[in-house]
Amino acid sequence: MPFYHTLGKIPPKRHTQFRKTDGSLYYEQLFGTIGFDGMATNSYHEQRPTQVKQIKKQYNIAPAIAKKNHIQSYCFKGFQVPAENDYLESRKIVLTNSDCNIILAAPKQSTNAYFYKNADADELIFVHKGSGKLRTHLGNLDFKYGDYLIIPRGVIYKLDFNSENNRLFIVESRRPIYTPKRYRNRFGQLLEHSPYCERDIRRPYELETNNASGEFLIKIKKQDNIFDMIYASHPFDVVGYDGFNYPYAFSIHDFEPITGRIHQPPPVHQTFETDAFVVCSFVPRLYDYHPQSIPAPYNHSNIDSDEVLYYVDGDFMSRNNIEQGHISLHPGGIPHGPHPGATERSIGQTKTEELAVMVDTFKPLMVTEEAMKIADEDYYKSWLSSS
Repeated sequence: MPFYHTLGKIPPKRHTQFRKTDGSLYYEQLFGTIGFDGMATNSYHEQRPTQVKQIKKQYNIAPAIAKKNHIQSYCFKGFQVPAENDYLESRKIVLTNSDCNIILAAPKQSTNAYFYKNADADELIFVHKGSGKLRTHLGNLDFKYGDYLIIPRGVIYKLDFNSENNRLFIVESRRPIYTPKRYRNRFGQLLEHSPYCERDIRRPYELETNNASGEFLIKIKKQDNIFDMIYASHPFDVVGYDGFNYPYAFSIHDFEPITGRIHQPPPVHQTFETDAFVVCSFVPRLYDYHPQSIPAPYNHSNIDSDEVLYYVDGDFMSRNNIEQGHISLHPGGIPHGPHPGATERSIGQTKTEELAVMVDTFKPLMVTEEAMKIADEDYYKSWLSSS
């Protein structure tokens, strides 16, 4: 996240001696990205963060691809993904390309038996159902319905859920996830026209510093494999840190919509960006106020991107027969638009209560076998006029 944050105890100067009360040194770690050129954090540990005792096993979790090359629009019924006890086992990749994985998960239990680190990708976790606490080596964050959790690659974390009824929409990004640059000035500050500001971003508020030694299982994702690594010290042993690279939370309910006299294009809903895809938030808002406006979106072709819409809540007025948890996929180059009757229904409407998350990727998405288990394969016919 491109603004400075500090938590816990740190020395007045980085890369200098920082001693404990017994005179021994804390262990400094630079937690950085893009070589030494990206966002970074300096953290200080009770023990060396490098003590690996054993690598127990390695197993592949690459998704099985059902549709590699396709031009078909799909609707996937996300709530049909079964709930599973284990967090990692519950994560089902439904769409994928070389830049990202789009995942559905319905975990029933907290991650008590292990810690998790994604060494390949930033993670954006949208909380559709459930609440709890994200616990990380850089501090903790509470989460609830409607929250985006942004977890930079390399962050070691656990998820503690308050109940068994949890539904998550996850995007793994092999490129760093940022706030859109057009919302920021040259100093990184969010500008006045941005639909949210720094006050809306929740940063880690507590460190749980654990100085225990023993055997601690960290499941590490690297190149479509999970490695079970046993560390000799507790990974949450940070006494303090400062920098720009840390997990944070932002609620979709704090996104302030940008509206106009006539229909606004999807970029006004943009919330996050990478150089490979964008993430947008569709939130309750007033409709267009031109006297002849058509609130429903116009037909359009995404020539250069695939469009994914995850439906969260409310009545998405441009679609027929859409329910919570549904995902629509509209491939690049193929026109799509309002379903039959949606344009006419929208005229005269003054507001919408819809809530949805959109991901537009600049490379085509492949459909996995997990996705085909919940697919409406006739969705592409849904724009045909009824006789």
